[in-house]
Amino acid sequence: MVIWGFNVIATKLLVTSFMPVTMTALRIFTAGVGVFIILFYLRLIRMPSKKEFLYILICSLFNVVGHHYFLSVGLKGTSASNGGLILGMGPILTTILAIFFLKNKVTLLRFCGVIFGFIGISFIVFQSGEGLQLISLGDIHVFLSIFLQTISFIMIKKVSSTLDPRLMTGYMLIIGSVFLFIISVIVEPNGFQSMASGSSTVWIIFFASAFLATSVGHMTYNYAIGKVGAAESAIFINLNPFFALVGAALFLDEMITFTQVIGFIFIIFGVVLGAGGLEELLRHQKSKREMIISK
Repeated sequence: MVIWGFNVIATKLLVTSFMPVTMTALRIFTAGVGVFIILFYLRLIRMPSKKEFLYILICSLFNVVGHHYFLSVGLKGTSASNGGLILGMGPILTTILAIFFLKNKVTLLRFCGVIFGFIGISFIVFQSGEGLQLISLGDIHVFLSIFLQTISFIMIKKVSSTLDPRLMTGYMLIIGSVFLFIISVIVEPNGFQSMASGSSTVWIIFFASAFLATSVGHMTYNYAIGKVGAAESAIFINLNPFFALVGAALFLDEMITFTQVIGFIFIIFGVVLGAGGLEELLRHQKSKREMIISK
C-alpha cells in the first residue's frame, strides 16, 4: 500500500509528461516483462488451461485495460490527492461485489461500512459545494478505474485455486498492454513521439512505477487475494489514500483540504466496518473471553 499510494503521485507526474494511454501501455508492458523475469527465477511459468486463459483474458480487460486506462486519463483531469482518496473506495466496492458473487454474508456493520464509504467519497467529489453538475470528469474516470479493478479481484479469487495469482498477474499485464497499445494508436496517434521528450528523472519514475508498483505490487496483492480472500485483503487498501495524500503534499505541493480529511476519515471507517475488520476483532476478543471463562 505504501508503493501503490506513492504510485498515484508517480502516475500523476507521468501523465503530465507523456500522453497518458501510450505511456500506460508501455509501462504495463514493461511491468509484465518484469513479472516474468521474477517468475522465471521462481520457476512458476507454465501455460494456462483454456478455462484459466478465459479468466486471464477477462481480468486483463478489467484489471489492466479498464483500470489503468481510466486511471491514467482520470489523473489528467483531477488532483493526485483526490485520485488517491477515490481509489480508497476499493475495499468497499470489493465487499459489495463479494456479497453478490462470493456469497459473503451481509451484516449490519458491513452495511454501515458501505454507507460510510459512500459518504466519504461524496465529501471528496462534491468538495466544490456546487452540486452534481460540477463533479470532475477526472473523478468519475478514477472511480471507474477502481470499480473495474474490484471486479477483477473477485475473478482472481475464483481462479486462484488452480492458477498461481502471481503467474496470472504476468499474463494479465502482457495481454492487457497489447490492448492498451491498440487503444493508444487510435486515441493518441502521436503518443510515441511524446515519449521521446521525457527527462532522465521522468524515466526513472517511469521504471520505478513499472517494476515496483505494477510488477511487484500487483504480484504481491494478487497473491494475497488468493491466500486470504478478496474482501479480507481489501482491508489494507485503506492505507492507499493515506500515502497518496502524504505524497501529494510532499512531492506535488498539493493542499490537503479539510473536506478531503473528513472524506478520508469516513472512508477509513467504511473500510474497517465494510471489509470486516471490526467484526474480526470483536470475534477474536469474544473467543478469548470464552477461553478464559472455560478455564
